[in-house]
Amino acid sequence: MTAENAAGSPGGSVAQRTTKDLAKAAVSGWLGTALEFMDFQLYSLAAALVFSKVFFPGEAPGVAVIASMATYATGYLSRPLGAWYFGRLGDRVGRTKVLFYTIALMGVATTLIGFLPTYGQIGIMAPILLVVLRLAQGFGAGAEIAGSSVMLTEYAPRKNRGLVGSLVALGTNSGTLGASAIWGVLLVTLSTDAVIEWGWRIPFIASALIMLFAVWLRRSLKESPVFEGRADVVEGEALSREELDKAAAHDNVLAEALHERKGRAFFEGFFLRFGQAGNSGMIQTYLISYITTVLMLAGSIGTGVVITSSLIGFATVPLVGWLSDKVGRKLMYIVMSSISIVLAVPMIYMIATKDVSSVFAGYIIIHQTSVLALASLENNTMSELFGARARLTQLALAKELAAIVATGIGPVVAAALVVGSGGSAWPIAIMIAFFSVCSLGAAIVMPETAGRDLTALNDARKGEAIIGPFARKERAALGLPTPEEELAKLG
Repeated sequence: MTAENAAGSPGGSVAQRTTKDLAKAAVSGWLGTALEFMDFQLYSLAAALVFSKVFFPGEAPGVAVIASMATYATGYLSRPLGAWYFGRLGDRVGRTKVLFYTIALMGVATTLIGFLPTYGQIGIMAPILLVVLRLAQGFGAGAEIAGSSVMLTEYAPRKNRGLVGSLVALGTNSGTLGASAIWGVLLVTLSTDAVIEWGWRIPFIASALIMLFAVWLRRSLKESPVFEGRADVVEGEALSREELDKAAAHDNVLAEALHERKGRAFFEGFFLRFGQAGNSGMIQTYLISYITTVLMLAGSIGTGVVITSSLIGFATVPLVGWLSDKVGRKLMYIVMSSISIVLAVPMIYMIATKDVSSVFAGYIIIHQTSVLALASLENNTMSELFGARARLTQLALAKELAAIVATGIGPVVAAALVVGSGGSAWPIAIMIAFFSVCSLGAAIVMPETAGRDLTALNDARKGEAIIGPFARKERAALGLPTPEEELAKLG
């Protein structure tokens, strides 16, 4: 059985892939994202529970916790560098090579944390080695989700790109739930002393099983059919700038790509990501802290709402992706961002009532609409926004830079405003509405991207996309030309 032309270009010369190839790409992307989020969740839990005692035992308890959390933060410092390095490499030599490198680097760094000697064994070298491994982990993670998103979007049949591409977002739920479950079992079955002495190593070492399976799977994964179908790729490698300049003298497509003005699509992608990442930091990080430290509810309620909402997300994410195939990415972004803005105040105030059922309902609804729905749309929309020649580089940098700014600013500003207002919930609602407005604004100005020819070297532009049946009926009712007719006009 042969899958549909992945680029979605009528008569395009893109390599065919079987349904088995598509399934491999989907599992590969899901595993990579799951491992990335498992890595970081394993570390964040370990930093909060035991690393202050294992790697910083000579410090005062408060200082030790700060130091262990600071090493957690160092992983984010190297992510933009990884995005730039692996993004450029993937655009030049192919997606599969980069995905092999990123998963191996992430997995090896995480596994080695489980074998690190403690401060008591080698002194100051222990936390230094921990920081080195965190930097390596972040360097690999910088292009992991971006690479998986691009690979899966370029593999997917045109009419199902939204649904298939959304599967990458499910890896976030899987990794977070997996890491939380492993730590939960450890804390229940082992004594506190045993966890500190040796038990904390088990989750990190065990993550090697996922890494090895993902590496094995990616070794046999065929290259993206879109990468192979690019006009600037010769014998599996993209033409250099100098080679492209020479070839452009005899090829209008290459000449247009060479002289395209860049920037607009990057900023559209940046603010789409900025909105989602900001909401993620507010809801998945700060809001849980607010529930336990300001509302003074039991810690089990905070973890319970996260687990419950994450499980519900396994239905929300593919549903939103599927709908974007039917009505287009632009409309779904506008609808979901608008819903997020409208619901921000009532849902946060439901949580502020301290009633357990209201806390669960408010959190689940705002998490699904403001975080998971936008995550479902984000990966394939951003992949479609960018032209094929620099797709992975632009997507990875837009995602990482926007996430660092949004997640760095959001929780800090919200925490300061909450303290200043005596524990009021209104700053949280305002911050969520602000981030949702950023996504809404980007969605309004961006072109429709659903169904565009992914082998095109240029970024997406107005009138280019081949969109779903709902939009086709609207265009026909308004007397507008079909997308194919518009493509023909554009040449």
